[in-house]
Amino acid sequence: MQYALIVYNEAEYDAAPPDEVHAEYSELAHDSRFVDMAQLAPAATATSVRVAGGRTLTTDGPFADTKEVLGGFCVIEAANLDDAIDLAARIPAARLGGGVEIRPVVRR
Repeated sequence: MQYALIVYNEAEYDAAPPDEVHAEYSELAHDSRFVDMAQLAPAATATSVRVAGGRTLTTDGPFADTKEVLGGFCVIEAANLDDAIDLAARIPAARLGGGVEIRPVVRR
């Protein structure tokens, strides 16, 4: 089953990760269970879009102002949720003050 691992970093960690952490992410990318992964540009580069009353409204910055920011995502192939949890625990953000949200991928 495929799962999305949604990676949240602390806001101050939003820029480029230290070299040793970058190496850990590179190592994960070579694990055959990782289908795809990507780091996102800093939250300050985001544009949020809402449609209200037929008008498209845009604002600079992320959708929500929070302590943690969306830093990236991975799509993995895992046998079950326990396997997905084991993989999510290897993501550096999980131990560096951020977190990883796991969601099954729905394909229609």
